[in-house]
Amino acid sequence: AASDDDLRAVKTIAAAVGVTGGEGRPLPGPPAVCSWARGHESALGKAAEAVAPAKRGRIHTFIATSPIHREHKLRMSKAEVLAKITEMVSYARSFCDDVEFSPEDAGRTEMEFLYEALQAAIEAGASTLNIPDTVGYTIPVEFGERIAMLRQNVPGIDNAVISVHCHDDLGMAVANSLSAVVNGARQVEVAVNGIGERAGNASLEEVVMALHVRRDLFGIGTHVDTTQLTRASRLVSKVTGMIVQPNKAIVGANAFAHEAGTHQDGMLKHEETYEIMRAETVGAGTTQLILGKHSGRHAFANRLTELGYSVSGDGLNKAFARFKKLADKKKHITDADLLALLSDELYQPKEFWRLDAIQVGCGTGMPTATVKLTGPDGQTQTSAEVGTGPVDAAYKAIQNLVHVPCSLLEYTVQSVTEGIDALGEVSVRVSTDDNEAPPGKLNPQYEHSRARVFHGHGAHTDVIVASAKAYIAAINRILAIREGTQAASAAAGSAA
Repeated sequence: AASDDDLRAVKTIAAAVGVTGGEGRPLPGPPAVCSWARGHESALGKAAEAVAPAKRGRIHTFIATSPIHREHKLRMSKAEVLAKITEMVSYARSFCDDVEFSPEDAGRTEMEFLYEALQAAIEAGASTLNIPDTVGYTIPVEFGERIAMLRQNVPGIDNAVISVHCHDDLGMAVANSLSAVVNGARQVEVAVNGIGERAGNASLEEVVMALHVRRDLFGIGTHVDTTQLTRASRLVSKVTGMIVQPNKAIVGANAFAHEAGTHQDGMLKHEETYEIMRAETVGAGTTQLILGKHSGRHAFANRLTELGYSVSGDGLNKAFARFKKLADKKKHITDADLLALLSDELYQPKEFWRLDAIQVGCGTGMPTATVKLTGPDGQTQTSAEVGTGPVDAAYKAIQNLVHVPCSLLEYTVQSVTEGIDALGEVSVRVSTDDNEAPPGKLNPQYEHSRARVFHGHGAHTDVIVASAKAYIAAINRILAIREGTQAASAAAGSAA
């Protein structure tokens, strides 16, 4: 595991989904749960600990193999790299039988040395060989040829699964992945919405649907329930604060929209004239207007269950209270509204600060904002500020009370549904150089400044209220992580 946070996350996943059988799913048994680790004994040991609860645990380790990495990053010879591969794969095998190995920057590694590196990994016990195009350098015909050449020239490779991990720096991650599948790869490492370092990774939904729609060409399947793709995309977008572009293939808002007259005419005559897949296939069917101000708790809870959420007790009470407030402002509540409401209610951090009220004034004069917050001590405080606009003024007023230094990196607002009464969603990303904040995860976009990045999400029919809620959520995340770091430091001090 790359960090203690990663260890806890993978361990939680291993315990939650790594122990279930294939009941109700197309898989023959429990899924493999894999933990990524550098080639150090301590890191490999943590990876083993992380996957221990799973019935099918896997350790994934790697070392760079390209000339530029060997010379400038590792400062190791070819012989030293080969020896290290044998050492770390063998050590990983001492914990579990399923070990995956990646020659980092394989796309720029000499083929002859790549053969040697993979052979060393196989002989040390690796059962999955992952070929990364780490910097998104290759093109489909080239990457596919590399996979074919590996199959022809690496002894023992037929006893291993060939995997690929493609980055999208040149916009070819999905195409490279599919080219690899044509040439024998049987595992593709992907990410929902294509998120990832720099330009991102191969998009899960695009790879899955390409294999699904063009089964005539590829001749293989994935066991993925495609009807959950849109829902998964929206969930990841809300949790990360990374908005999906409207024209994103498969899961974008316009993915199944037809505006041109000739297209609409063709669609009315026969759907397949301009659609190679149905919206329902990826879970993007027409939203039903199902709930309103007179809907009761039972109907509300049933709809949440149908949407795949298991909410009960205090969580259900809070969500239902939010629903009733929204229903007083909107005549009809759609599934999209419910998902936005749940994201705002269920995925919030510990509440150190709470927004009680906000009032703004804006226009051609001097924008102002007055906010009332309840703090960690339960006391209510009020602050007023001026700014370049109502959101700027509100954020300055909030900072007057919370005193958590941070910089606003991204601010996005979008309408959940159509109509003047639509629910508005706001996502913010803030960075802090506060020394009390943990190393945590770094947004690759800002890694050059080593900024620690936190996300906040808010939803409300008033976008100013949603903006304030999103900013406070980000502040609360900073404080929650700081509290955890201080507790860990205190525990370590006591142990010492």
